[in-house]
Amino acid sequence: MTADVTPDESTELPDDRYSDRELSWLSFNNRVLDLAKDAKRVPLLERAKFLAIFSSNLDEFFMVRVAGLKRRIAAGVAVPSASGILPRDLHEAIMSRARELVTEQARVFAEDVRPALAEHGIEVLRWDQLTDPEREKMATLFEERIFPVLTPLAVDPSHPFPYISGLSNNLAVLLKNPTTGARQFARVKVPTLLSRFLQLGEGRFIAIEDVISQHLDRLFSGMQVLDHSTFRVTRNEDLEVEEDDAENLLYALEQELLRRKIGRPPVRLEVEEDIDDVMLDLLINELDITEKEVFKLPPPLDLRGLFSLADLDREALKYPAFLPRTHPELAEVETAKPADMFAALKQRDVLLHHPYHSFATSVQRFIEQAAADPTVLAIKQTLYRTSGDSPIIDALIDAAQAGKQVLALVEIKARFDEQANIAWARKLERAGCHVVYGLIGLKTHCKLSLVVRDEPDSLRRYCHIGTGNYNPKTARMYEDVGLLTANPVITDDVARLFNHLSGMGQERDYRRLLVAPHGIRRGLLEFIDDEIEHQRAGRPAGIRMKVNSIVDEAVTDALYRASQAGVPVDLWVRGICTVKAGVPGLSENIRVRSILGRFLEHSRLFWFANGGQPRVGLGSTDLMHRNLDRRVEVLVSITNPRHIGQIEEWFDMAFDEGTASWWLEPNGWTQRTADAAGEPLLDMQEALIQAVSARRTPERGA
Repeated sequence: MTADVTPDESTELPDDRYSDRELSWLSFNNRVLDLAKDAKRVPLLERAKFLAIFSSNLDEFFMVRVAGLKRRIAAGVAVPSASGILPRDLHEAIMSRARELVTEQARVFAEDVRPALAEHGIEVLRWDQLTDPEREKMATLFEERIFPVLTPLAVDPSHPFPYISGLSNNLAVLLKNPTTGARQFARVKVPTLLSRFLQLGEGRFIAIEDVISQHLDRLFSGMQVLDHSTFRVTRNEDLEVEEDDAENLLYALEQELLRRKIGRPPVRLEVEEDIDDVMLDLLINELDITEKEVFKLPPPLDLRGLFSLADLDREALKYPAFLPRTHPELAEVETAKPADMFAALKQRDVLLHHPYHSFATSVQRFIEQAAADPTVLAIKQTLYRTSGDSPIIDALIDAAQAGKQVLALVEIKARFDEQANIAWARKLERAGCHVVYGLIGLKTHCKLSLVVRDEPDSLRRYCHIGTGNYNPKTARMYEDVGLLTANPVITDDVARLFNHLSGMGQERDYRRLLVAPHGIRRGLLEFIDDEIEHQRAGRPAGIRMKVNSIVDEAVTDALYRASQAGVPVDLWVRGICTVKAGVPGLSENIRVRSILGRFLEHSRLFWFANGGQPRVGLGSTDLMHRNLDRRVEVLVSITNPRHIGQIEEWFDMAFDEGTASWWLEPNGWTQRTADAAGEPLLDMQEALIQAVSARRTPERGA
């Protein structure tokens, strides 16, 4: 049976079988907002953080997705999306839904979170709420720390309208010349290197733009300040690099980063709800933006500033502290010194689950030990995103300086991390590492680390394959899964894949890996077809997938056909889901769940019943066109029965009706946090914390 033909391909599927990708993403961000509203289950400062996350998410959505949609509209593209919506209609639908969401976000902050913070002694104040001593303190701070870095820019015949950088907070100021009576517009950019919320005293804060607005007379001496208002512009920030024409990808990307800084078209304008009509008209005209792209909101704009409040040292208002544990199978080989990773992996494969299992004592330790071990000859590593003070980078540099062969495949096109990754690439090159920037036309998104060690009997290879980036900071916040192994079949596959990536070979045949862009969609479609055959033959059949997003039409259609054949399909999706669940005749056998919480669900897991011999895999790929067609992604098959059982238990917990989650139903998403009697449902992430802390597996429904 081929990968591209299912047994039921002749069956017509309805034209409206896909939810829209962009509107589905907005539904995901609405689930983030649900967490900010949840006073029963989410601690107060964490609710403030979810408001900030909501804003940050929406910023990126506009910078990339809405910007791309506007490009298509400007180019006259009238091709409908997979959901059947034309670009202009979709843009209007996005704007309408986004407006509803940000209005609700502002309400949640003003009516719920802000008053609750005040009850706990954390107040975000306006200028008229300050005491006289506090005003004096802010006046002194303005003179000493703020005024020297401000640059007022007036608009007149000799001063054109200034460039407004994306995501910056700005003050629009309306001035009057007392001598001539002429009115004039000016802009003041709020400094980004100073704290957004300035501390007045214990637990009392004020937005920096409020302080600046009260001292505008110092910036415009001799002029009369008639009015002022805060505004913020979001611009197209997606990079467009024509790789096929770039002789030097690194140089081409650096030039594109400069273009990002000096001018991209706006896609959204946020203003205070009481902004003067004259100032608003001027902003709309000068920014070449439409009224439909204007969002009027109560101050303060840009609730990303709440990240700083969420970091306050108020442990009672946060999730209880959690210290990741060393994996039990690595702890067994711990002595007075850190675990001997190679000794552990000679005994067995290790299935890691972060952040419950410590990244530092597993993946990081694996690479650090390899760098220090004199018998290690080579280390090969992919780097998609990493942190500013990464011990992974340091370990690779140490290894290279010790004479080991070190290959670092740095993906410099990782969105919004391009500049940092260029810096790491050059740092690694200076240390003597072999640095490769990936394949032309593809992003290298797979998470791989390979170590070659000279042992008494022979050379032995060890590897790590994961779902998350080699980033120690996000490893404490992202839920990810990884496999540490010395299995010679897997390590040989990984070695050949690295040779393909660094040597531009044409390797496509692997024994334990599926590799995109050529193998993952094909392999998954084959597995889905097999489940249909198992179902028809009366053998155990079923499909379970955990991904960040599912958009790919070919995979979606295959899942619909599996559902029509009676195969139970469980999809555990954090973000975008264009699959429609529970639709009679189409997807009544498809269940979709979403779990959000203190950790960002990030792992990708795949499970197929396979007639009673489960096929199980983990890896880096989501079910999106970019992952399956334009990225190097890897799925590794899991064969250890204990590991298969562990993954099955995670799925069982996620789909248990006693677990808190969001359910996708034919009419949209529904949040379920309590049972019929009002008792709270199980918080899966908290249950896993408790289980790992006790070094046991949580019972289903416990």
